[in-house]
Amino acid sequence: MNTMRLQQFITITFISFLLGCVNLGEKNANESNKVAELETTIPDKFSIPTTISKEAQEAMSSFSRNVRNNQSPDSKDIEGWKSFWKENEKALEEDSREVISIFNPKITQMEVDGVPVIEIKPKDWIDNGKVLIYVHGGAYTLYSASSTLTSSIPVAEETGLRIISVDYTVAPNAHWKEITDQVVTVIEALINEGYMLEEIAVFGDSAGGGLASGAVLKARDKGIGLIGAVVLWSPWSDITLNGDTYVSLKETDPVLSYENVLVESAKAYANPEDQKNPYVSPVYANYKKGFPSTLIQVGSKEIFLSNAIRHYQALDQAGIDVKIDPYEGMWHVFQAFHWKIPEANIARRKMAKFLEQELDYEKQ
Repeated sequence: MNTMRLQQFITITFISFLLGCVNLGEKNANESNKVAELETTIPDKFSIPTTISKEAQEAMSSFSRNVRNNQSPDSKDIEGWKSFWKENEKALEEDSREVISIFNPKITQMEVDGVPVIEIKPKDWIDNGKVLIYVHGGAYTLYSASSTLTSSIPVAEETGLRIISVDYTVAPNAHWKEITDQVVTVIEALINEGYMLEEIAVFGDSAGGGLASGAVLKARDKGIGLIGAVVLWSPWSDITLNGDTYVSLKETDPVLSYENVLVESAKAYANPEDQKNPYVSPVYANYKKGFPSTLIQVGSKEIFLSNAIRHYQALDQAGIDVKIDPYEGMWHVFQAFHWKIPEANIARRKMAKFLEQELDYEKQ
């Protein structure tokens, strides 16, 4: 698989970091010299753990500090985000075609109560009365149900479940209240279709993990009830710059940097005064009111590690059945970006076993 998708988020660009720390009005030769000096003193490559699979080591060898991504648009620049979104969608077309050709699922684009979704049924699918909602990542501003098939299709194959991938409206075209409502609408539509709450699960990766959690909380608080299970891959559970690993892993995370894409994406999704709302950053939720059994998977090399740990503790301290499943040396959402590596296969198998247990079914 090409690494284009990963490179969209390889935003540890030290030129941008330096320029953000100095007076931008002093654009002179001294500043240029500082940038040039910084470039020569920072190693090009990230450290590659010898404790991960050879396939993962090979994948990580392509992660370079010297990849220069454009700064993301301003949070309110709707046209700029539309162009940025289109560029990312085009970059992922080849990966989507590849995963379709390998697994040969049945894919149907449709709407449920006005919300666009993609229905994915694995090859030789047998209806067992269970359904899995997928909420894609992309910092709330990027990707779509179509461009994240490298996440949803392998999971459909591994679990044997019908998947409803929500093609929600990305920010800043919509904001958190509307976007969480779209996911809640899909939950309600499946109930109206005949599914019991305990027959429905949801999984999300990165921003999709935060959105999935926020939507489940909103459904709970609206009186809809609690679905059967939740799976979170590297969830962006706190979109504020809080958490130890935002700092401690800042220069070693090979994929994410808050300063470049994430800070403007967070503001595009929710105004600063709303960013600690539990539906936006679910680490701040009151889980004593209840929450489904949850599996959280995360890599040890990502700045979102603290998000996963804090989210786990919030659930655990409230008495919720929650498991955290960490992976040595793995980067952000490794299950999707390089879905063929052994660690990704292990993670999906664990996810499948968790869902079989919580939804009470056996894969045929």
